[in-house]
Amino acid sequence: MTETTEVKTEVHEVGSEATESPANPLGDLKDAASDFKERYSEVIGKVNSSLEGVDWNQVGRIGKSAGILVAVIVAQVLIKGVLDTINLLPVVPGLLELLGVVVVGNWSWNNLSTSSKRDQLIQQVNKLRQEYLG
Repeated sequence: MTETTEVKTEVHEVGSEATESPANPLGDLKDAASDFKERYSEVIGKVNSSLEGVDWNQVGRIGKSAGILVAVIVAQVLIKGVLDTINLLPVVPGLLELLGVVVVGNWSWNNLSTSSKRDQLIQQVNKLRQEYLG
């Protein structure tokens, strides 16, 4: 008995030449790797040419602004974590609400109990509004 084996070949076009190569997955991986290297070097070249055109004197202001923005975001995440942790405790949220009611009541009693205190508060608010809003 004789066995027949089939050899699969793929045709790859390179430029105007056509070459035949046996179907080889490793060859495809090598082609993909070389294609990736070419694209990577092209992208890096474009990034480098873009960075050469940047006015680095202006980047200081942008960097400070970005740093402040990142710091604010990190602070908000940390505060949210602390508040979520406090909220998990069974008694603390109710006590904090009670504390808020007591503070608002105390402030109201000190600033709104008589007409002279209310007038003084209105004058302070108008002074602040004039100072900050013009």
